[in-house]
Amino acid sequence: MPEAPTPTRLQPPADSRVEYSVPVGDTMKTTTCYMCACRCGIRVHLKDGRIRYIEGNPDHPVNKGVICGKGSAGIMTQYAPARLSSPLLRVGERGSGEFKEISWPEAMEIATGWLRNIRETDPRKLAFFTGRDQSQSLTGFWAAQFGTPNFAAHGGFCSVNMAAGGLYSIGGSFWEFGEPDWDRARYVLMFGVAEDHDSNPIKLGVSRIKERGAKFVSVNPVRTGYSAVADEWVGIRPGTDGLFALALAHELLRTDKIDLEFLGRYTNAAWLVVRNPGGADDGLFARDENGAPLAWDRMRGATDAKSAGLSPVMVGDYTLPDGRQARPVFHLLAERYLAPEYAPDAVAERCGIPAATIRRIAAEIAEVAFGQPLVLDQPWTDVWGNRHAQTIGRPVAFHAMRGISAHSNGFHSCRALHLLQMLLGAVDTPGSWRYKSPFPRPIPPGPPPAGKGAKPNTPLVGNLLSFPQGPDDLLVDDAGNPLRIDKAFSWEAPMALHGMMHTVIGNAGAGDPYPIDTLFMFMANMAWNSAMNPGEVIRILTEKRPDGEHVIPHVIYSDAYYSETVPYADLILPDTTYLERWDCISVLDRPIGSAHGAGDSIRQPVIAPDRDVRPFQEVLIELGARLGLPAFVREDGSPKFKDYPDYIVNHQRAPGVGPLAGFRGTDGSKKGVGEPNPDQLQRYIDNGCFWRDHLPPEQHWYKHANQAYLDNSKAMGFIPKAEQIVMQIWSEPLQKFRLAAEGHGERQPPDRLRERIRTYCDPLPIWYPALEQQGADLARFDLSAVTQRPMAMYHAWGSMNAWLRQIHGSNKLYMARSRAEALGLVHDDWIWVESRSGRLKCQLAVMEGVNADTVWTWNAIGKRGGAWGLTEDSPEMLRGFLLNHVISEWLPAQEGFRSANADPVTGQAAWYDLRVRVTKADSPGVTEPHYAPLHERPNQPKRVDILRYSTKSEA
Repeated sequence: MPEAPTPTRLQPPADSRVEYSVPVGDTMKTTTCYMCACRCGIRVHLKDGRIRYIEGNPDHPVNKGVICGKGSAGIMTQYAPARLSSPLLRVGERGSGEFKEISWPEAMEIATGWLRNIRETDPRKLAFFTGRDQSQSLTGFWAAQFGTPNFAAHGGFCSVNMAAGGLYSIGGSFWEFGEPDWDRARYVLMFGVAEDHDSNPIKLGVSRIKERGAKFVSVNPVRTGYSAVADEWVGIRPGTDGLFALALAHELLRTDKIDLEFLGRYTNAAWLVVRNPGGADDGLFARDENGAPLAWDRMRGATDAKSAGLSPVMVGDYTLPDGRQARPVFHLLAERYLAPEYAPDAVAERCGIPAATIRRIAAEIAEVAFGQPLVLDQPWTDVWGNRHAQTIGRPVAFHAMRGISAHSNGFHSCRALHLLQMLLGAVDTPGSWRYKSPFPRPIPPGPPPAGKGAKPNTPLVGNLLSFPQGPDDLLVDDAGNPLRIDKAFSWEAPMALHGMMHTVIGNAGAGDPYPIDTLFMFMANMAWNSAMNPGEVIRILTEKRPDGEHVIPHVIYSDAYYSETVPYADLILPDTTYLERWDCISVLDRPIGSAHGAGDSIRQPVIAPDRDVRPFQEVLIELGARLGLPAFVREDGSPKFKDYPDYIVNHQRAPGVGPLAGFRGTDGSKKGVGEPNPDQLQRYIDNGCFWRDHLPPEQHWYKHANQAYLDNSKAMGFIPKAEQIVMQIWSEPLQKFRLAAEGHGERQPPDRLRERIRTYCDPLPIWYPALEQQGADLARFDLSAVTQRPMAMYHAWGSMNAWLRQIHGSNKLYMARSRAEALGLVHDDWIWVESRSGRLKCQLAVMEGVNADTVWTWNAIGKRGGAWGLTEDSPEMLRGFLLNHVISEWLPAQEGFRSANADPVTGQAAWYDLRVRVTKADSPGVTEPHYAPLHERPNQPKRVDILRYSTKSEA
């Protein structure tokens, strides 16, 4: 055979070259994503002034270039037909959706008139509540300037248990205030984290621990998202995470696998607690004449617990110099958690986890923490002046989020996780959980909440959402009645740090504790997915008094889109999209720091609005000037700020402290504290729309007792004093509330709440069944029901997004296959889901990766027809549903007293305490309840079958 010819090597033309990254536009601008709360950096590519492509910013410290489906789909959020296009004034019945378009001057005049009347008479009659606005340092400040105590935000029904549990225990918390050491951890335990939480950073982190072979254990009733890639999935029953954590603590104590040196040096485990049953000082810390807490030193006896060279005794009973008896905190915690009730065999059935699994996980944690300590050759100096040649860590890291937080026992469950961290010595050490600068903060981190003495035309001094340290800090009158419409910081929720947004409309409708005049909301879909029970909220918003006036006379709402709440407002102030405005992700609010340094960021407008809309922040600043709020006007009464960028640059909360910490000082050379810099925003833009501080390696670890870090933190205005932040196992503020319930002090709870306060304000973490389930017919309602947010959606923020709707256009109720078979159900059956407060109809899906006693669905997928620019036959309306329809904001009446379905300490909404029964529906159809479609708004764009972003013809 002839030889095969030698292949000819193809040569490209001499002038050719491969374009590895073909330009997609003629302009690129950086900004910060707002498709969820992750706050990733993005690059937005434009062509002919229109957005063509969004990618992650590789230089940004949050996401390092990684972008998720939500972020890249921001194009379709920008060009969604659901965008509001002009101010609207209601002309039909509230809820009808009948509006007329009005001008901005007219809209501002109406709003100013309503608000001025309130401020001049009784500012409490304004209830100002915002959703995930990321501008709480402005909105909360504005409310205080107005003089109303009635301000709160999203955290009250999302994650305040997480924040309060952490800030009162370790001076930080999971997610926004801390993160696992993804690069060094050898064992990571994740509790209740849905796949959208801190999405891109967690994906990056999980990939790193998987690459290194570290063990990743996910504790979650549902095996999706992060749980699906975990080395071990622990399918726990909802609401028992805290009990599981305390069983792990039991095992660590029983086997003596705890870091006593860490506990004695960095926590209050050695502090002496007064033992005086029935006395006014019982359970408080023993203190010297200067107020310093005491510990029992082996050589010196009762001594300042924070003194250098302390050699504390951790167990035993001791007589104080004044004759009182005292016992160390560690003795009290060991006494409690070594009790048989916390043993694995005692909790296994309730948690749905085999006792052997609990013991094995405890042993694995102990082996990594104490058998494999991580030693870095990194010197550092502690607060006592001791120079450490090395930095030593326990490489076990914890992470948690809303799954353990959204229960009525969530506050103590979060505290139980922090107790585990402290027992292991795994806080801000190599391989463990680490503080994100500017944390840690003092415990508690700030002054008490403002809100007492509200009176006409007078600002309230201080922060409306802050940190009570005892009964004297509560916002209650002399009779013990709440001063806030949501009852936050009252005896019903003494540590409601984020407010209780989910109770506002219900309380206002009942006039409890008093009626309001105007409900002012921003970016809060309270008539649908943000309501624990939408039907009840809709009823209240449309309810009228005998004289024909609404129970809530005025409702002002600002949003960028036509959500289900818009028709229930009287005045609509249309917002811009996140790509059309300035925003400030502030160190005064929710910063983007990391363990390596503080950080913050901005959004800049990358495209001009093509509608008659205004950024809500600028609307608020103008309203502040119109109303004469002192911080928003000059001495002559003229506006102090011309717009929001002017406010960002020139507003100072304290001398030298403004919304942004970077590029301060007249030349931009200062950080944290410094004079306003007129070029500050441009400096941020030049830097990719973010600023990041870089801590020297000596300040990376042990921030709670690292003198160099504490000095630096004080210099930057983050903490008031460069002193050790002692982690609190035993919480004295909680004990003060408990003592009041036992009859001590001038300020005591009403009799009906005494036992509640005494029980739940326990100074050590406890576990108890969900309040919703106490006394409930658990045999009839035999399934727990929870929701999760999918990776491609965030609350209802993707409702108008054509790309994301193709991923999640409808939802089903997921059930374990074994449970479905036992009930005679199969995949795609139509079912009834019934709770004590209602029922709904939906379709069933069966799966393997879910706790057999639990059903779940994606949240915020079901929509009301006509909202979000959707047609009446959209899948979200016909096959989507909200689990919210069978949740109640209130617990069953207790001797005439209506109690919120919430954590009794923080007031967080207990979304995940729901119990249901599932039965087969007689016939298929559409999901129920099925509300009538909403009325079209004026000049609503014509609905089209296909939306296109790449041409100028999109609707």
